[in-house]
Amino acid sequence: MVLKVFFPQCCNRADSGLLVGRWISGHDSAVVLAVIHYPFIPGQVKQYVQKMQAQSGVELSVLGSWSLPKDGQEGMESFLRDLSTIFPQERWLQINRELGKTGFTCQVVHHDQNGKVVQREAKKVEGGDEEEEEEEEKVIFVHYEQKKVMFSQLHPVENGVPDPTTDPPSELRQMFRTVASSSPLFFLDRYDDGPLKSTHWQTEGREASIIVELLKQASVPLCLLIGWLLSVWSWICSLRVFSLFPLHFLSTKLSTCVQLSYRSEHLRTLSSKTPAAGHAQFMRKANMVVSFLVDMSLGMSLVWWLYRDEHISMLANALLPAAEHVAKELEELLQWLMGAPAGLKMNRALDQVLGRFFLYHIHLWISYVHLMSPFIEGILWYGGLSACFGLTFALSLLSDMVALLTFHIYCFYVYGARLYCLKIYGLSSLWRLFRGKKWNVLRQRVDSCSYDLDQLFIGTLLFTVLLFLLPTTALYYLVFTLLRLVVVLVQGVLHLSVDFINSFPLFAVGLRLTRHHRLAEGVKFRVLCEEPGTALHLLMEINPLKCSTVVETYRTPTYSCYPRDSWAALVRKLFVGELVYPWRHKTTKTD
Repeated sequence: MVLKVFFPQCCNRADSGLLVGRWISGHDSAVVLAVIHYPFIPGQVKQYVQKMQAQSGVELSVLGSWSLPKDGQEGMESFLRDLSTIFPQERWLQINRELGKTGFTCQVVHHDQNGKVVQREAKKVEGGDEEEEEEEEKVIFVHYEQKKVMFSQLHPVENGVPDPTTDPPSELRQMFRTVASSSPLFFLDRYDDGPLKSTHWQTEGREASIIVELLKQASVPLCLLIGWLLSVWSWICSLRVFSLFPLHFLSTKLSTCVQLSYRSEHLRTLSSKTPAAGHAQFMRKANMVVSFLVDMSLGMSLVWWLYRDEHISMLANALLPAAEHVAKELEELLQWLMGAPAGLKMNRALDQVLGRFFLYHIHLWISYVHLMSPFIEGILWYGGLSACFGLTFALSLLSDMVALLTFHIYCFYVYGARLYCLKIYGLSSLWRLFRGKKWNVLRQRVDSCSYDLDQLFIGTLLFTVLLFLLPTTALYYLVFTLLRLVVVLVQGVLHLSVDFINSFPLFAVGLRLTRHHRLAEGVKFRVLCEEPGTALHLLMEINPLKCSTVVETYRTPTYSCYPRDSWAALVRKLFVGELVYPWRHKTTKTD
């Protein structure tokens, strides 16, 4: 039988006294949390342990005695051994450390229900020609760093309370939970004037930060102010004027409005009066705070750059020539399509109609740009101020501006896609007519059908017309689809940048890089000491969580800016001429 004793490294050289800790239920293991030094009064120790048990909710008890020989304390070991009758336990640990040795010796004393010492009889096992005594109960010391274990969180995180009957927690998880829950026990340091002195990881004094305490005090009025501002913002958004069709439609399509609602939800979560319920919710709030601060810092840096050395005027002066250059290139492209592109023979009548139709739209667009040219610098000047709310607002506004400046390309894409889709579905329907089939709308399947001669004749004429006009329409659709995909690619980069800033767990990654023991994936053991006459000593070290797992576990849920279509579905949509809307936002969050 092997008994595991988790012993804190900070108590290796503690003065003689009593071991306070917990027996792990269901396992032959004990967790030592602190050593109460001699001199002490046993009644005061009992009251102190009961008080700590009530505050922490951990079943604390006196596990045994700890003896470190010193001058003038020759009878200390026998005195501590006699205390087992005052603190009745089924098993009493007597741990001794000898001078000149690194390891400990441990003797386990068993008691009955009346508190009397039970002498365990040695059983003999016959084997061959000799008899061997059954080995007595072995003890393995597992040394752990108490501070790291206390602030560590084993993964995967248990959000709920597991049922001990169906899902009993492991021995290691119970040990970590015991140390983390026993924080009231570590408030007793050497500077207290109480009758008891103890050794633990905070013996030399409690760790605290003046900056953290000041931030805690300042966060209360700040949260009240943010909560009041959010209530005013919610009242404004609940007005009926914003539920009308144009405003409601624009608020769901514009990236700036979506980002504003997303940040409002973040601030509402952070300003909540209820504290974090568990580790996962605490990390989520911490990631929100760090993401918000980084976003604001990057936004203020962008504002400083925009309004320094008249960069706004430079951008406004370069925007109009760029729009005219794009329009000129589109005109040259349409003139090329209206001729014989790449030597292809097109339907001249349809080619001229489509070309002139799109050229007219380009002229309308140029007139619109020249009409808006006096206001472009003012729009950019006031739009740049949106970066004060964060870089994500500036990127969202830039995405909306790209969508407005390329609206003519979107119109060309929609016209070409609708015309191409109409011909594709018309050809597929007429092809089923030749085979004696038709599409059953009610049952959503293809059924057999008999057609008369007039229907077949008209179907043949329509099929021939659509088939010979398809190459001209397909060429226009292909060209404008490629232009549309370039715009979608630019908007996609902007949306992914915003999504990266919103969802990337900066706090968790920083915690993993600076204090890797806080996010533990598991532990590893190595032999610390194996001296003759002493128990086996192991050192428990924490295995940090992988960075990829940290990002996957603590990534903040965001609204997906793009439909999660597969490449096959995207190619199918492009082939049949279905419209692709990259700005479509889902109503549910995705992880």
